[in-house]
Amino acid sequence: QVQLVESGGGLVQPGGSLRVSCAVSGFSLDYYAIGWFRQAPGKEREGVSCISSSGGTTNYADSVKGRFTISRDNAENTVHLQMNSLKPEDTAVYYCAADVFAVQAECFTGVHEYSYWGQGTHVTVSS
Repeated sequence: QVQLVESGGGLVQPGGSLRVSCAVSGFSLDYYAIGWFRQAPGKEREGVSCISSSGGTTNYADSVKGRFTISRDNAENTVHLQMNSLKPEDTAVYYCAADVFAVQAECFTGVHEYSYWGQGTHVTVSS
């Protein structure tokens, strides 16, 4: 059974850092691209970042470029999202998602591109 479990969310002050993680089970991460998404209250879910199954391609939303870094550890079946210089507008529930794409070098940040989803972890940026 495919499972994705997010962790690492919490409360952080503006300018601070958090690392959220996505632990996967039920499949080998080697063949899956992973996306990170977020949904703020009253807003639609949006793509934040993604990493290809090969790890060679990463993409970021303009709003997080230069502040967030995605990485994967296939041996540990885990993907991390390091978030630095956090802003109040980063407050949201963060979700990870997984899917297999035709080209291992590809990844996408479209919500409808992914079949498997975690339950989310809350990130609150506030003083």
